[in-house]
This record gives sequence, C-alpha cells and structure tokens, in this order.
Amino acid sequence: MGALIFYIAIYFIGYYAAHFLNQMVGRVLIRNRRIAGLILVFTVSIGHGYKIMSTPPPHDHDDGAGYAMGLYVIMPVTIIVIAVLYLMWREGNDDDVS
Repeated sequence: MGALIFYIAIYFIGYYAAHFLNQMVGRVLIRNRRIAGLILVFTVSIGHGYKIMSTPPPHDHDDGAGYAMGLYVIMPVTIIVIAVLYLMWREGNDDDVS
C-alpha cells in the first residue's frame, strides 16, 4: 500500500509539473499531462527496480528480489497505468453525444 501511495504522489508531481511548466511558458508545451505523469512514474520505477535488484535483501527476509519487484514496483505501476488509461478513455467518451 505504501508503494502505491508513493507512485501516486510521483504521478501527481509529474502531472502538475507539466501543468506549471505550461503556465510559466504561457503556451502549451506538454499537451497530455497524464502521459507526462506516467513518464515520471516509469522513470522513478526504473530507478527503484534497479535499486531493488542490485542490493541484497535484508537478512530477515527470505523473499527474493522478484517478489519485491512485483510487490513494490510492478503492481503499483500497473494499477496507476490502468487508472490513467481508464480516465483517458472516459475523457474521450465524454465528447460523444448520447
């Protein structure tokens, strides 16, 4: 749960950084802020995954690095990607007249 909250915070940092960059420049440099947030999430997850794989696990944990990768990197990033894709899909359907 903590990793999911961490990656959600990273997503919103990227999302609002793109928004503030557009505001400071005065024009649209980054069109899709959701994708900008995902790019930051992917970048941080690559660094996080590298750190997990390159360091030995603590002595009291018998779980391997694959378990840690799945629990602390792959699962939260997958949940965020699914949520963002769903929101983008819903936003695209809002233009349809029903």
